[in-house]
Amino acid sequence: MKKTTILICMMAVIILILTGCSYAPFHQLEGMFNPENSTNTVIQEPVTSTVNSGNSVTISRDEYEKYQRFSELVDLYDAAEAYFYIEPDYDKMIEYAAKGLMTGLGDPYSFYYNPQEFTEMQEDDQGKYVGIGVLISSNYKTQVCTISRVFDNSPAKEVGVLRGDILYKVGEDLFVTADNVQDAVDVMRGEEGTDVDVTFLRNGEEITFTITRRGINVNQVESTMLDNQIGYIAFYQFAGNCEKEFEQALNKLMDQQAKGLIIDLRDNPGGWVEQARYVADLFLDAGELCYLVYRGGAEDHTEYLTTDGKVDLPLVILVNENSASSSEILTGALKDRGGATVVGVTSFGKGIIQGVWNIGIKGAGFQMTIAQYFTPNGNAVHEKGITPDIEVPLEEGDNGMYDFADAQNDPQLRKAVEVMADKIKK
Repeated sequence: MKKTTILICMMAVIILILTGCSYAPFHQLEGMFNPENSTNTVIQEPVTSTVNSGNSVTISRDEYEKYQRFSELVDLYDAAEAYFYIEPDYDKMIEYAAKGLMTGLGDPYSFYYNPQEFTEMQEDDQGKYVGIGVLISSNYKTQVCTISRVFDNSPAKEVGVLRGDILYKVGEDLFVTADNVQDAVDVMRGEEGTDVDVTFLRNGEEITFTITRRGINVNQVESTMLDNQIGYIAFYQFAGNCEKEFEQALNKLMDQQAKGLIIDLRDNPGGWVEQARYVADLFLDAGELCYLVYRGGAEDHTEYLTTDGKVDLPLVILVNENSASSSEILTGALKDRGGATVVGVTSFGKGIIQGVWNIGIKGAGFQMTIAQYFTPNGNAVHEKGITPDIEVPLEEGDNGMYDFADAQNDPQLRKAVEVMADKIKK
């Protein structure tokens, strides 16, 4: 009878993990779709089981057949309980079962967060945490993790970490790939005032820094006025209050009589779709930001819309191979509907949307890819990227390590300024 009870409980726990029924959606992240506002949802409420007196549980046939799919996991659980040489950590077993279920989807953007990871994800979104102060761009094709930004006044900046460095090793033996970069991030974080050894590759050589962790407060936007009244906004990530930061920067440039605007999305890995919609809405009248296509081909043209009322300003957008997700959504919308000229190299090509939900009672969560998005003109982005109107590749050996707004030495920004000067003349 004990085994039967464990069987039912184990199956119920795993079904709860799969269905995510314990909480409403937390919020949106990483190119992300909010199921609360959608008519298309992938999360189903659990079927209530009838519990009788004694040791029996009455369930529906559909539930029973669903539970049967997990019989091997239950057998493993029972075997560990009966035979493992020390007392098993049953919570850890359930956690890794959940991780395995998500891994089985074969999608690098769908994964499970344990409670600590889910909390850290929320801290990332707020732009406040204790660490070394770098932004990492992970390429799942090459498995290379590149430092795309070193935050000002950060420990990493102070010891000499540079944009373009490859994150190679953390500690003595954690060699970093796109698949385990979260583990590396976890190690680089920690208690304020403690040290961590981090090794980078620069021009093929290993460089190791001992970096003291401390509190990081991330700004997502930086702006200035370039020559000829050309406004310039570097947009680093769709997180925190970035949309408000962007609007404040835009208003400041408009007060300075900007005649055109360059939006620099190079190395911007993306983030919240809603924030991309907010920024796009500053420059567009009513229409689509993008549209979604779900499994089976169903299209949704109503989820992300812009409204009337816009700033009438010539636009140039800078992108590179690390501009992904919401960066590509914003670029596609402004290119298709806002007359923006895109300069740089083809963007990353993350044309899919994830949903984020919290599950269970301990603060865990997961994200799952649920749709593909297309630009307003119907252009696919996933695994294709957005091709610039004017291509400006960097020369071999140039990793783009230029100072902010260095229009003299940065060839891509220099070309963007030239293009904007021509647009202003017309």
